[in-house]
Amino acid sequence: MKNLYETDYYRWVEQQKEYLTNRQFDQLDIDNLIGEIDDMSSELDTLESRLTTLLLHLLKYDYQIRVLNPVLSEPYNCRDWKGTINRTRLAINKLIKRRPHLQSEVKSLFDEAYVDGKVLAIKAMNDYVQPHQQLNEHSFPEICPWTFDQIMEEDWLPFDAVIPDEKKM
Repeated sequence: MKNLYETDYYRWVEQQKEYLTNRQFDQLDIDNLIGEIDDMSSELDTLESRLTTLLLHLLKYDYQIRVLNPVLSEPYNCRDWKGTINRTRLAINKLIKRRPHLQSEVKSLFDEAYVDGKVLAIKAMNDYVQPHQQLNEHSFPEICPWTFDQIMEEDWLPFDAVIPDEKKM
């Protein structure tokens, strides 16, 4: 059975499902099932962590463009953040593609990730600004101004949502 787990995961899952359905508990691959259940909680943690990272960088990008440097087309600091945004989107998409059941958890994780991302964005941005410009919990909206679908759109950035006509010129 371990060999099947290691060589054909999908077939192993189907087999375990069949054993459970038929109440053939003595046939179950208990060790690997326990490992899979453990992985489920770690996948949720991974998804939340990646959502937090994505929202953190989107918030920093938004604040930099909208408040700190609205006259610059793209302030220098934003270039690194855009790379992180793109890599994190890709990682989230891959995770959800591999584990489709995580899609149903996005809403609850998204709200928590925004709260954490906001806290981290405030701390990170305060390293860039002068003392009179220090951010606080009121520097960003209380709830996320974007949807999950928005932030997952390839190449979407908050600036696009704020001033779409000016950006197209």
